[in-house]
Amino acid sequence: MSLPQQLRDESDFDQLPDNVPVTATIADIEEKKGFIVYYRFVIEVKTKGNNKYLIYRRYRQFFTLHQSLELKYSSEAQPGYYTCQLPSLPGKVFMGHKKEIAESRIPELNNYMKRLLCLPTWILLDDLIRMFFYQTESDSQQVPRVLRRLRPPTRRVKTVKPKTDLLSAPRAEAVFDFSGSGRLELSLKAGDVIFLLRRVNTDWLEGTVRDRTGIFPESFVNIIKPLPESDSDEEGGASKSGNHAQSSYSCLRCYLLQPEGIDTRDICVEEDLSTQPSYEDLLSRMRDVFQVEDIALNYRDPEGDLIRILDDEDVTLMVQESKQTGSKVKRPVNQFPWELLVTHAKDLSVYNHED
Repeated sequence: MSLPQQLRDESDFDQLPDNVPVTATIADIEEKKGFIVYYRFVIEVKTKGNNKYLIYRRYRQFFTLHQSLELKYSSEAQPGYYTCQLPSLPGKVFMGHKKEIAESRIPELNNYMKRLLCLPTWILLDDLIRMFFYQTESDSQQVPRVLRRLRPPTRRVKTVKPKTDLLSAPRAEAVFDFSGSGRLELSLKAGDVIFLLRRVNTDWLEGTVRDRTGIFPESFVNIIKPLPESDSDEEGGASKSGNHAQSSYSCLRCYLLQPEGIDTRDICVEEDLSTQPSYEDLLSRMRDVFQVEDIALNYRDPEGDLIRILDDEDVTLMVQESKQTGSKVKRPVNQFPWELLVTHAKDLSVYNHED
C-alpha cells in the first residue's frame, strides 16, 4: 500500500499503532431518511496495518471535526509549539439540491482527508481524528450495497462454466438481493447458490447461477466453500460474512395541539433509538409533517408540564428526562421514549403559568 509521502518520510511513523488511518476515500454517497432527508458519505478507510473498512459520515461531522481541530491546533486560535497548518474544508451550502451538493463535495472532501492524514504523526494520534475515522458498531452493521467507485473493470469477464462436481465446487449463498448494473454483473436473489469461478478484486467475485455468469460484490453473499486461491484473512474479510444488520426504522410520535383538537402522527425514520437529533432537524421535520411554518416544539416534563424546546440543549434535556419516565409508559420496542408536542409559536396558553 502506498503511504502519503509526508508519512513515509517521518522517522517515527513505524512507531505508530497499526490501526492509525493513513488513507480515506469516498466510495459513494447514500441517501438517509432520518429526522430530515440527508446524504452521507460512504468512506473507505485504510490503516497503517493494511486493514480496510467502511465508515459513514455526514458533512456536519466533517464540519465539527474541523472546528475542533482549529480550536486545538491552528496558530490563530492557539499560539504555541503544537500548532500546524490545517487543510481547508469546503464551507456550508444553504441552498440547492441536497444530492447535487453532496456530489459536488466529494473531490473537495477527498482532498481534505488526504491532506489531513498527511499531517505530522503526533496529530494522527489525536483522539479527534482517530474517532472520526474509527469504524463504529453502527458502521459495521450497515447493509452492504454496491459502491460505484469501488466497482472493478468488467470488460474482461470470462464466461466459464462451473466444475461438474457441484458438491466440491467453490460456492456461496446470496444473503441479500443484488440488482446487477449492466449485462456483465450477476443479479442475485437471497438464497441463490452461486458457483464461484474467480476473484476479480478484493471486493468482487465472478460466479455462475442458473446458467448465467457475471460478477457480484462479495459482501452480498456468504461463502460456503471458498476459492482455492482465496485467503480467509483478506482485507475486510471479517465484514464479508453476510452477518449484517438490516437498517433500523424507529417510530416517533408527535402531536399538533390546536384549538380545534389534536392531530396525532407517527413518523418513521432511519435512525437508531439512541440517536439524539438536532433542534433544527426536528423543527424542519415537524414543519414538513404538519405543513405549518410558525410552530414551536415542546415536550412534557416528569410533572406533566409542557416545556418549550429552543435549542440543542433543550433536546438533550428532553432525551434525559424521557429516560427517567420511560419505564412508566409502555411503548412499542421501536418507538422513541420521547414525544414531540407541536404548538403554534404565538400560542402561550398551553403552558402552565402557575407559581
